[in-house]
Amino acid sequence: MKVLKATTNEQEEKMNELIQYIYQQIFPKHFHDVEIEHFKTLGVLETTKRCQEYTGIMRYSFQVITSLQTIIIILESLEKGHYHYQYEEMFTKNVSTLQQFDLCFPFSLHAFRDMRPGTDISIYTKAVNEYLV
Repeated sequence: MKVLKATTNEQEEKMNELIQYIYQQIFPKHFHDVEIEHFKTLGVLETTKRCQEYTGIMRYSFQVITSLQTIIIILESLEKGHYHYQYEEMFTKNVSTLQQFDLCFPFSLHAFRDMRPGTDISIYTKAVNEYLV
């Protein structure tokens, strides 16, 4: 008999928080709103039923969280102009991990090399002020 530990609510919240961060902070800097909307229809980073079965196990949810965090760190480093040849391998490995757990992330590191102009305005970026004045 094998005993598996279930994912905590905090881990599920963290996974969702990281996915939202990618959609709100990373994607708008590199893609137009129309493209991001297309990503949503394609199911990019959408937690499918199969994914939820995997991430319902603590060990697997930690792997997904770690992969998402690593991808974010690499992409934010590129935004600051830092690049190291090892980023390519790390990025690919972590994308592969996400795909192993049925999280679609069909991008290579090259897709994030260039920043798009006018990144301040996007329907996906988190509002700075939530109050209407």
